[in-house]
Order: sequence, then C-alpha cells, then structure tokens
Amino acid sequence: MPSVTYRGTAVAAAAAAIVLLCPAQALAGYGHGGSTNGGSDTSASGGSDGKGGLSATAGAIVFDRSRNGSGQSAGTVTSTTTWTPPACYYAPKYTPDELKAYLEPIWQAESTGYQWDADQRARYVEGHPYKDFNKEKADKGYWWDSYVTVGREGDPGALACSKPPFWVDQGAPPPADVAEAVTPEILAQLAYAEIRVPSTEVDLAPQGTTKVNLPTWAWLDGAEFKPVSVTASVPLLGIQATTTAEPVSLTLDPGTKDAETYPASGVCDLTDGRIGEPYAQGEATRTPPCGVRYLRASGNTTFPLRATLTWKIHWTGTGVPAAQNLPDGTFGAEQAVVVQEIQAVNR
Repeated sequence: MPSVTYRGTAVAAAAAAIVLLCPAQALAGYGHGGSTNGGSDTSASGGSDGKGGLSATAGAIVFDRSRNGSGQSAGTVTSTTTWTPPACYYAPKYTPDELKAYLEPIWQAESTGYQWDADQRARYVEGHPYKDFNKEKADKGYWWDSYVTVGREGDPGALACSKPPFWVDQGAPPPADVAEAVTPEILAQLAYAEIRVPSTEVDLAPQGTTKVNLPTWAWLDGAEFKPVSVTASVPLLGIQATTTAEPVSLTLDPGTKDAETYPASGVCDLTDGRIGEPYAQGEATRTPPCGVRYLRASGNTTFPLRATLTWKIHWTGTGVPAAQNLPDGTFGAEQAVVVQEIQAVNR
C-alpha cells in the first residue's frame, strides 16, 4: 500500500466544501468530520455544481461522478476475478463532543448491560486509554469509526469493521492494524464500485434479421466508448483517488452453439478507437473483423446474442506517483437476433 501523509484540513474549509455538495449533512456534523447517528451512517446524497458536474457524499467520502458513464443503459462493471470493493471502511466520524453525545444516552438507557457500559466508560472517559472523550485534543484530531459501503448493508463483509471508535491525530496515519482504514487505495476501490459504463448493444449488419451461413458484421461506435472515471475523496484528510475504466475488447456470444465468431476466439479488440468495422456496401463476401455466422435458423424464436465489453481499470491518488491497476471489469447486454434460412427460387 502506498505511503500517504494525512493532513488535518481546516474545519471551515472542509465544511465549506461539503456544504456545496450536501448542506443538510454538513449542518448535522460533517463540518467536524462526523455524523451523530452512532456509527451506522450509510446515507448517500448529492448535488450539482450547475455545470453538469454531479457529486455525492456517502459517509465521510465525497464522490465526483461528473466524468462517469450516464444514461438509462449504463451499468456497473463486474470484476473479472473474485475481488470486490470493500463492504466497509473506517474514516473520521466524531469530534469529542459528538462521540460523547452519541455514547452517553446509550449508557444511561442501561440496555446494553452493566459490564459493557462500564468497559465503555473506562475506555472513553476514565483514561483506559482515553480520558474524557479526548476533549483536550479537540480540533487536533478525530474519532474514527466504521462505515458500511452504500448498497452493501447485508453483505457479510460489512461485519469485518467491528472495532470500536478510535482516535487519530491530525496529520497522523490510522493504526497499522486497522486494515480497512480509509487510504487513497481504499478510496480507489470504493470508486471502482461507482463506475458506470455504457450498454454494449452492438450495431449489426444485416440488422435484426440475418441468414444462415451469412456473415453478420458487428461493431461499436467508438465515440460512445471512451474512458470514464470517478473520484473519491475525504476532504477532512486531504486525500483522494481517481479510478478510471478504459474499454479494451468486446466478447461475442452468439447465443447458440451452432454458430461461429469472427475472430474465432469471439474477442474483438479495440483498434484505433473502435471495435469492429461498420459494414459497407459490396462487402458481403468479405470476412468481418468482428462478427458472427449462424449455422442454423432460429425458427420461431430468436438467438440471444450477448456482447460483453471488457474495461481495463486503474487508479491514481494522493501520494501515488504512477497509475496502479485494479482487476478488469466487464459489462454486457443481450439483443435478439432472428436467423432465417436462405430461400431459393426454383424456375
């Protein structure tokens, strides 16, 4: 994991940055790096800069999605490996007063048991190891606590962040044994989950209905498949990461075993900013650089041609001098293809 120097951002500046995005949450504690909901904050909200740039907050993190894919057909990339972005993470959440305001009502309710309450008082009030919620360090650091990644609330991985709130001084890294503490790398991984890419419905020639043993050309408009990116940041820590997805290849699945693909692997690489080649008049007998040939008719039904685009994903961020790779992602779509027998006319 790249080394990062954390810095304490002035409270007024951080508050101003977040107020622009989310006024209600800023007034509810985010101006001090915390919420007051007791460690279960998974809310997300957002706003616009008036120029088409959309941003959103989720816990302590601000997402800038202004360079992301958009439209009704856009979707989330799926990792080509078993890796997934983290389901939970630790980040600044409370000032000393905010932690006190959260914990004391729980203790007073006496619903969590005498021993738990006594242990909590010893930890945060009586100096084992913290005294009086670290009020003497107010404005010199933050209480960190866990957040569940939005959309992952029921994920077993969300249970990995079970540590009680801990203190981190401004400018200091979180404890080394807290693997899920937010860093530029974790921000990049969380931004991965926010990436949206266009649908991969391909242009076909012939379009809609093709013939048995007739090559069907397939291609994608390169103008629609440009790199997309999402930036995640924690203003209070002055750290950020940008995750970028770039299209690299298209995989065709004809939807039946009775078919051949061009090329034989079914993988059409991105070349000169486009995948495949548009069909031109007079090229019916030429082998398409990307396409499919059906060997039997679809009868009274259709074949579900699936086109899956592979995206190479990398990130850069605070303290990271060169781009770092994350697992490739894929996103696909199906389209119905009618395949008919070629009719011969007997004279």
